[in-house]
Formats: sequence, C-alpha cells, structure tokens
Amino acid sequence: MTYEEALKTVNNRLRFGMKPGLERIQMLLERLGNPQKQLRFVHVAGTNGKGTTCTLLAGALQAAGYRTGLYTSPYVLEFRERFQINGAMIPKEELIQQVQRVADAAQSLEAAGEDITEFEFITALAFCWFAQRQCDIVVLEVGLGGRFDATNVIDVPEVAVIASISLDHTAVLGDSVEQIASEKAGIIKPGGTVVCYPDQQLEAEEVLRQAAQERGSDFRLAPLSMIREQERSIYGTLLLYRMEPLLVPFVGEHQVRNAVTALTALEVLQDKGWHISLKAIQEGFAQARIPARMEILARSPLILLDGGHNPGCAAALRQVLEEYLAGKKLAAVMGMMADKDSRTALAILAPLFSAVRTLCPDNPRSLSAEELAEEAAVWCPDSQPCANGEQALEEARRIAGEDGAVIVCGSFYLASEIRPLLLKQGGQIET
Repeated sequence: MTYEEALKTVNNRLRFGMKPGLERIQMLLERLGNPQKQLRFVHVAGTNGKGTTCTLLAGALQAAGYRTGLYTSPYVLEFRERFQINGAMIPKEELIQQVQRVADAAQSLEAAGEDITEFEFITALAFCWFAQRQCDIVVLEVGLGGRFDATNVIDVPEVAVIASISLDHTAVLGDSVEQIASEKAGIIKPGGTVVCYPDQQLEAEEVLRQAAQERGSDFRLAPLSMIREQERSIYGTLLLYRMEPLLVPFVGEHQVRNAVTALTALEVLQDKGWHISLKAIQEGFAQARIPARMEILARSPLILLDGGHNPGCAAALRQVLEEYLAGKKLAAVMGMMADKDSRTALAILAPLFSAVRTLCPDNPRSLSAEELAEEAAVWCPDSQPCANGEQALEEARRIAGEDGAVIVCGSFYLASEIRPLLLKQGGQIET
C-alpha cells in the first residue's frame, strides 16, 4: 500500500454513519485489541476553541516530560497533522501500517453490513498508533458533538474539557444551544471531572452542570480570576499566572479564556498526581502554534489567516479586527462551505472590509465564488469573485496597501489552499 492508497482507503468512507452510536467503533476496536484501554486521556469537546485548548494542553504536557499524543481535526495542510506525538506528525510509513491494520479489522465488519465511517476509522487508527508508541497521555479532540462521537468510546478520562459552545452543525446536533450542550455533555462520565470554559452561555452551562450532577462528576468552571492580563497585541497576550509571566501566543480575548480553560484542566491533572511544573506550562504555551487559527503570516501588509467557519468564529475574528486593526484598511479573501451560515458570518465581518475577494475552495460542499461575492456585496459593495488564490491575494494586497491588512477567512479548506501560497510568496509566521 502506498501513502496515496492509504489516504484513499480513509477518504472513500462514509462521512456519517447511517445510525448514530458507538457500537461500530466498539466492535472495530475489539477486533484491534482495544488499544484505547492502554491509554490515558484528556478529552476535549466544544464548538469553538477546541483546537487551541488541545494545543496548549499538549504543549504543557510535552514540556513536562510526558510522551504526549494529540488527536485533532480538521487538518489544514496535510492529513497527518491529525495524529501527533510530542509535536511530530505520524510518519508516512507508520500511517500506511496503521491504515492497513484498521482496514483489515474493518473488512469483516463491513462484510456483515456494518459500514465504518471515515471518522471511526481514523479514530481507531489514532488509538492504535498512540498505544503502539506507548504514549503517557493523549489529548483527544472530539470530532462532532460528544455523546455519539467515536472518541467517546474511551473510559473515564483523566479530565474532560468542554470549550465554548455555540450553534454549529445544527442538522446533526440540534438547533438550540441547549441541545448542542446536551450532545457535548455526552463526554462527561460517571465519577470523572469536567472543566467548563468560562463565560459559557448560561443555558449551556446549566445543561453541563446538570449532566455532571446526574453522573456524579466533579464540575469545575474555569475561573478567569486565576490570571491577570498584562499586555495584549495582535501577536498574543501576556498573562500573570501564579505571579509569573505566561505568554499565550494566540490573538484575541477568547484565546485568554481558552488558556484559562487549559490551565484549569492542567490543575486537575496536577491534583491527580501528574507532575506539571509552572516552567513546563510556560514553555508549552509559548511554543504552541496552530496553522490558520488567527495566524499572522506577514507584517507589511499584515496578513491574518483564520479558518473559522461559523458565526461564533466570525464574531471572535471581528473582535480581534476591531481591537487591534482599528483604522487600518482591511481587504478580505473569503471562501465558505454551502452548508455553513454564510449570511450571518458575512453580516458580522463584511462591514469591516473595504473589499472582499471570494474563492471557491476545492471541496464539493463549497459555496461558489460568485454566490459568496453576491452575498458579501450586501455589506461590502466592492465584493468580487476571483479565479484563483494568486489573483485574490494580489488584489487584496493592492487594496489594503502597505499599512493595511489582508484577512483570509471563512473555511479551513480555503486556508489549506492559501497558506502554502503565502509561505511560498515569502510570508512567515511571526512570533
């Protein structure tokens, strides 16, 4: 099996199962020897902020000397990003081996009519690899929801974490914050500990508290009082934590809340006997990087790349733009999926832009560049579709000027196409 064949083996599977539930992943893992039972986990759910929270947690655990697995989604540049140990992606040869192993186990199930979904397949693959490489702990990001997510096949984690909850994937998870919170609460297990993002919407927080109480779990609301903000810029926020400086290298007030969520989870781990020094937390946080999450890739003009794809992400991005780039001329390069709430996201962001240049990311679910430009024109009259990324970036740079900023946003699929172009053109990640 080649690497390309391995990717096809994964990608040719159903995106969602015919019926929700954990039975398929349980049967698959049994055939693989239940590798997840050899591992300990930090389990992270939420609508927004999961990626940041997971990256900060994994960075601190790695800096503390633990062999740390990290399982996240979606990927930005390469599929292998989803599986990391101590910051290094799974090698291609090992990915091929694990794909073959999981495919062999899945074959007998599929012969009996149990179709394994893409996410179930790669979750099983992750467990197999992390167990084979003898990880001390795995930071495990939920794919969608929580209750029936394939990652929820694990036993009680060291700590469950629920990041910010808002409306997203409503066709699958429900069309109210309470319904979505109920799905996320599925990762709260009897006798465990759950850490909740500060400033959670009250309806969501109440659902999570109730679920924890019913299951005899310890509920901890991450306290903003644990930190003091010292300095803030487009490049990150310097905090005071336990009377020591702590850099969170991600932009935006919401990232401070994600950091507080991660810190609270780390304190739970410390209480359980994990040796995580303040120095390890400082080192792990300072070195944390996430492609396409409000990532700065150039300074003149400033180019900010963000893959956020729902109104909650749009609101967070708007807050950053208004706070740090007020008075600057902003030009956007945008691409979105047709199954996302593009109109609400545009209503939030487009009024800030002098111009919008739209693209159609290479994905069957993409909204066409023409349709997106038409929608954006309601709030930003200078909205036009572009044929390719080079053209869109060139026009956006010209409009923004040296002192302005180019904002690339709307979809991780767009980010995966534009980021390599920016790096090739001489952009580099600022620290």
